[in-house]
Amino acid sequence: MFDILICTTTQKHIIFFPCLVDFEMRRDDSIPAIATQLRYAQLCRKHLEEKGILDTRFRLQKLADATVALPVLSARVPELTLGVLQHSVAPGSTCTITHIQSPVPSKKSSVRSSQQQLEEALRGLVELRGEVWSEELGRDLPQSWKRHGDLAILGEATFRQPVWKILEPELWETVASTLGVKRVARMGRVSTDGFRTPTVTLLRGQGGWVQHVDNGIRYEFDVTKCMFSSGNITEKLRIASFNCSGETVVDLYAGIGYFTLPYLVHAGASFVHACEWNPHAVNALRRNLELNGAAQRCQVHQGDNRQLSLCDVADRVNLGLIPSSEEGWPTACRLLKRETGGVLHIHQNVSSHPQKPDPALLLQNLCLQEVCDPSSPAGKVSRDSDTADSRESAPGLRCRDSMSTAVKAEWQAWSKAAACRIAALLLEIKGQPWRTHVLHMEHVKSYAPHVDHIVLDLECRPT
Repeated sequence: MFDILICTTTQKHIIFFPCLVDFEMRRDDSIPAIATQLRYAQLCRKHLEEKGILDTRFRLQKLADATVALPVLSARVPELTLGVLQHSVAPGSTCTITHIQSPVPSKKSSVRSSQQQLEEALRGLVELRGEVWSEELGRDLPQSWKRHGDLAILGEATFRQPVWKILEPELWETVASTLGVKRVARMGRVSTDGFRTPTVTLLRGQGGWVQHVDNGIRYEFDVTKCMFSSGNITEKLRIASFNCSGETVVDLYAGIGYFTLPYLVHAGASFVHACEWNPHAVNALRRNLELNGAAQRCQVHQGDNRQLSLCDVADRVNLGLIPSSEEGWPTACRLLKRETGGVLHIHQNVSSHPQKPDPALLLQNLCLQEVCDPSSPAGKVSRDSDTADSRESAPGLRCRDSMSTAVKAEWQAWSKAAACRIAALLLEIKGQPWRTHVLHMEHVKSYAPHVDHIVLDLECRPT
């Protein structure tokens, strides 16, 4: 039993109310948690995880009042400072202490437990069939897998030992039963057909169509024809927190609707133009728009987005293609409304090698110098402060950023080069000066120690 300070706020003051909470008096299957609004959940989660307070053994849980409960470690509850969460980490949020009854184990915890169960089940099968279990067979088992509904997708580098072939089809029946699915598939290399078609082999069951639910949005797709990146969930949640009321959005690389649907369902966009050239993805996209009741507010454009006939329609353009969406930049500039401009969300894989310069980064810096270098006949540079700079080039190229100095230098260099390149494209396409302003850089995920998937939010306005 211990004291906790529960915090509430007035317009100008933070008020703390001491209350007595006895976690031992709670039901054995309940855990303490912080409840906050959905749009602030990821910000609070990151902060709690960094502080070692988040209980990663359990999943976040949506409550009846539409808030999200973030599980926290009981022993760390006295260290919680709700005022910091509400005013520094997630300004505008409301954070309260609650409890989660019958918490659901996190995916990480579940996978770890399932790995042990899978090894035990397969060891039993191997020995039952008169074969000898070895450490080599144990290392050949999957350490993780993707699950979509009743289908589990195993990694490519699994079940390679000859003995597994002898155990088929009972092998896959055992895997399916242990993982609690009806279908089992194995992922191969991504095809180089231009559509990034996955090479997936069904090992048990029929048909590749699955359903996946993210943040209340239903996605259906054929795993043998379309990619699904669960690693982009943080960006989908960020888009869901946007206020796009009254806006027209163009998603240049829509896929099955990864970002198109959050714009429509959660961000409240008035209309979305979704561009996609993979016919299998287009099929899934149309299906998902219907499933989520958003088909009337979206037009699907099938084919190469560089041939798109639209122009001057967008308040916001999403360029969600990696490793680079640069081929789509001219199209994005053409789409922005001529009178008011808008925001570009530019995805990019950025490399950072402290000991070895990245050739792509050197090229970006060269581009930056060519567009904004004061020695260039076309440009000049003026610095306003140590933390933010304004770059101008006559006639009418202006690129400035307000990024934290904590952002990696390579990210900053790339973002400045991108801002200047976009400004030059806008001047060329629109025929008048435009200002580009770096609003934000979001780190989505890391592919390796020195390769990061980032998103640049770039505001573009006519001057």
